[in-house]
Formats: sequence, C-alpha cells, structure tokens
Amino acid sequence: MIKSGKRLGPRKIYSEDFKLRIVKLYESGKHSVYELEKIYDISNQSIYKWIYKYSKYNKKSVKVVEFKDSQMNKINEMQARISELEQALGQKQMNIDYLEKMIELAKQEYNIDIKKNSNTPHSGGSKTTKKN
Repeated sequence: MIKSGKRLGPRKIYSEDFKLRIVKLYESGKHSVYELEKIYDISNQSIYKWIYKYSKYNKKSVKVVEFKDSQMNKINEMQARISELEQALGQKQMNIDYLEKMIELAKQEYNIDIKKNSNTPHSGGSKTTKKN
C-alpha cells in the first residue's frame, strides 16, 4: 500500500522479444496502438515508449499521432461528400455549357440574341399604371 491507501496492481514486466513483436505488429499497419492496447491489455504509454525505442521509422524527435476510429470515419465521410460535390459541380458545368451552346445556336440559326445587352431598354412590365 501507498500513503493514499490505494493498492497498486502487480507491475507487469515484458520481455524484449515481446516488445519487439508488439512494435512489429504496429509497424505492419495491421493494428493501431489502441487495438494493441485492447488485445494485449497493455497501456498505450508503454506501447508508445516501445515504438520510440525499437521502431525503425519512429524516433524520439518525431511525434506519433494516430487517428481514432471516429476521426477516420469523419474523414471518410468528408471525402465522400467532396466526391459528391465535385460530381454535382461537374453536372452543373455541363448544364451551363449546354445552355451557352443553345444560346449561340439560337443567334446563328434564328438571329435571336437571347443574352441581354446593356443598351436594351428595360421592359415596362414592372411599372405601375395609372387608373382612369
């Protein structure tokens, strides 16, 4: 017992081979630190220490950052939304191109200028009329 009255659990000591195996599992990309923590009942602090100590890729000066599942889901949802918006934008651009071509054909075939010119007089449809 310690001064606060809490009991400390037994301290776990892991072999060098076990630590290396955990780091290899992490580096292979098959498991995240969170998954290894749950599977092997090891604190994530211990796993990160081992990664910094034994990893070929992650050194002390480099901070290891992992996305939680909810963050990855959010990123995937945002990427899907971006794809939807890009597709909608492409369809709108095709509609604009089609309408511009129709305006051009109307001018060529029927000599009708559908686009409003700045010198065209405004229609009187919106003016109020006097009652007699």
